Amino acid sequence: MIALLARIGNSATGLRSRNLNCWTAAITRKHRAVYERTYPTTLVFSDGSSIEIQYHEPRKIIVLPLNLAELTEAEQKKRLEMRKPKTKVVLAEEIEDSFDENRYLNFNK
Repeated sequence: MIALLARIGNSATGLRSRNLNCWTAAITRKHRAVYERTYPTTLVFSDGSSIEIQYHEPRKIIVLPLNLAELTEAEQKKRLEMRKPKTKVVLAEEIEDSFDENRYLNFNK
């Protein structure tokens, strides 16, 4: 019986060992509540200006949302117009011309 268990391995007995090493964290992100150090991060304000800050999580960029209540009425209208889908321009009338393509058939040889 012992020889049979030795041949089957730890899976038959229910004992599983996990090989934890430096490559384990490469599979997924690090699940930490508090990071030990701070990381350089770009903070972008709603007006478009940006600064470099030290952030407690490793992020590349943080964009602050725009507060529509602080904008003037003209700026609010402009932003709402930018959100609307653009309409396609359709030509309503055709231009009449006197071009005769048969005059140029002799150049086609």
